[in-house]
Parts: sequence; C-alpha cells; structure tokens
Amino acid sequence: MFNVQLAKEHIDVAVVGGGPVGSFAALHLAKLRTNVMVFEEHETVGVPSHCAGHLSILSLRNLGLHQLPSSMVENIFSQANFYSPAGFKFSVKLAKPVTCAVNREAFDKYVASMAEAAGARYSLNSRVESLLMDGGAVRGVNVTRGSVLEMVPAKIVIDAEGISSRLLRQAGLAGFNGDGLVYGVEAEVENVRDLELDAVEVFLGKAYAPGFYAWLIPRRDGTAKVGLAAKRGNPKMFLRRLIHRHPVASEKLRNARIQRITFHPITLGGPIPKAYADGFMVVGDAASQVKPTTGGGVIFGLACARIAAEVAHDAIRRGDVSSASLQLYQKRFTEALGFDFHVMLWARRFLDSISDEKLDSLLRFYTWIGLDKTLANVEDIDFQGKLLLRILNKPAMFAALVYLLRIYLSANP
Repeated sequence: MFNVQLAKEHIDVAVVGGGPVGSFAALHLAKLRTNVMVFEEHETVGVPSHCAGHLSILSLRNLGLHQLPSSMVENIFSQANFYSPAGFKFSVKLAKPVTCAVNREAFDKYVASMAEAAGARYSLNSRVESLLMDGGAVRGVNVTRGSVLEMVPAKIVIDAEGISSRLLRQAGLAGFNGDGLVYGVEAEVENVRDLELDAVEVFLGKAYAPGFYAWLIPRRDGTAKVGLAAKRGNPKMFLRRLIHRHPVASEKLRNARIQRITFHPITLGGPIPKAYADGFMVVGDAASQVKPTTGGGVIFGLACARIAAEVAHDAIRRGDVSSASLQLYQKRFTEALGFDFHVMLWARRFLDSISDEKLDSLLRFYTWIGLDKTLANVEDIDFQGKLLLRILNKPAMFAALVYLLRIYLSANP
C-alpha cells in the first residue's frame, strides 16, 4: 500500500526519464529559466546502458556536445567496413574521423550534470506510475518514491521514458509502429583478433541479423562492443552464430570472452503520428525518433528534445499549454527531420525486401563503380536524406541509385 500525498514543490515541466534525451530537454529548459524536474526511476543516471554509443562527431558539435571529456570517448573512427552475407568487404575510408564511440553511462551522466548545473533538479529512485489527468488534459505525474505515491502537478510533462512508452497511451496517443520493432543484443568482449582500431565493422545477412545488421565497434584498449538486432528469433542465438560461424566475424571473435551482455528493443518504424497532447509532449525512443536505417536514436532524440524544450518554454510563457499550442513541436521536428525519415524508411524497406544474394551483388557493384571514393568526404551520417541530395549529382552515386532501383523493382514487382 502506498501513502498518497500531494507534492509541495512547484514545477513548470516534469521530464520523465533521465537518459540523455530527457536530460537534454531539461538542460535547455533550465537555460531558458524554466522550473524543471527530471524523474528517473533508477538510483543513478545512465544505468542500465542500452546502446552502443556510436555517435556522429559533427552532430554532437551541432548540438553543443563536442567538448566531451576524453575519458568518456572510447574511440574515434574514420572507416566503415560493410560485409555482405557471403563475406565480401565494401570499405569506406573517410578523409577524417567522422564518428566516435562513447561510454554511454558516462555520457548520460555528463548530459545530466550539465542540466543540473543549469538549474534542473533530479529526483532519483522516482518512478512515474501514471499521468495526472484533469478533464482529458495532462496536469502532472503520479510518482512513487519508496512507499509514498506523490501527485506532482506540472504545467507540461515531457515523456522521455524510452521505448516502453507507457505514458503516451494514457494521454490518448498512438504508440510506435510494432511492425518496425527489432530486438537487440550487445556484448562487451575482450580477446578480439585483428581489430582495425579506426574502423567500425558492419555485418549484413538474414542468417545473422534478419531485419537489421550486426556490428563490431573496437575500443582503443583492445576490447570491443559486438551486437546485432533481429526482427525475429532469439537475438542471443544469432549473436552466437555470428561469433562462431560468420566467415569474417568468427575469425575476429572466436576466442573472445564476453564481459557483459545487454538486451534492448529498437523501433525502426519512424516517428509516431502525433507526439503531443494537452500539457504533454513525447521525445526520443518513446516517440520513435530513431533512424530506421541504423537504429540510432541519440542524435535525433537530442535534436527533438531541444525543440520540445523551446516549444514548452514559449507555451508556458504565453499561458497556453493546450494541444493546439504544443502542435508546433511536431511541426518543427517534422520540418527538421521529416525528409530524412522518409528516405531512411524507404532504405529500410529496401534492405528488408532483398535477398542475401542481391545484397552481396549490391556491395560488389558499389566497389566496382568506386562508390567508396564518392563517400570519402562525407561528414554527416545522421541526416541521410539531405546527404543523398548533396551527392546525388556524383556519377557513382547516380549509378548506385539506378542499380538500387532495379533490385528493388525486381524484388517488389
């Protein structure tokens, strides 16, 4: 039984979830002098970690997060190796480092510390059980702290709880597209052989990661993160198969020792159709603001969190937190990311529709036309639709798209 009481504190915005997306929203709200509190159900921010932490250096810079402590950055990368199901290697060597791997626990704590320094408050060991509703509008959250259930009024609630997305349904919103759900597993391993320290490895093929791909992300200390996601089947079984049977990965991982393993679902279906209601906004994984191609949700989630904070601040200042006022959030993040999502959703459908044999021929064709040279100066790996527009006039890119279209039409007559 809970002792129910009304919270004494005054809150303008309640943020549900102390991950990087929730903390980034809180950071920008605090910078705008908005009274904000973050409710995190765990006793510490950043635990458990559910992500490889592979991030774009340019996107971090554009978000103001480019001066990360060196101890947090596990590696930087200027090369990506893509392996076909048969083991053929398509390698892109970039002109300079484009991505980095960060320790996700440390990264989450770093963003939270920035938010606290700006004035945001954190309530740890505080589970938001439900929304505080009044006449169909969200007016705060019901939070358990130990044996106490507190009703915490707030003018706006920002839901950054992650893929569980319990609260948005209470607000009357539709959840993410279940057809786009894949199930991920990642292991931290040691005793990996023949690592290219500046290269991220990507392994394709339905036998190892149906509906997605597998990855190997080396660290500077010789350990690595290896993982995959699958649309069907047991991801742990696919990980064992990758480690022991893949023609390339097995040579690197056969003697690897697993230090830690985690599991996490990933939504690839694109943003939910409506991410706002009266007194309520949804950001990050809960809103399915995740790249359908790679499953990366940190950068897009951070970008949307910043927009949500700005819209929430303006709505509170005007005294109008209605759905009609907060719809500006959806409009702004759609303008910023909508085209990229459309391109990436098409790419995901294409990859899911073709056979392993055609995928192998695709990578061989890319090598033959020199697509790797066209991609050598790429810096922005997140906004893939805009990237496509920038390089569409390159002969190799045009040839690659024509070949893609032929394969897609043959697979989807």
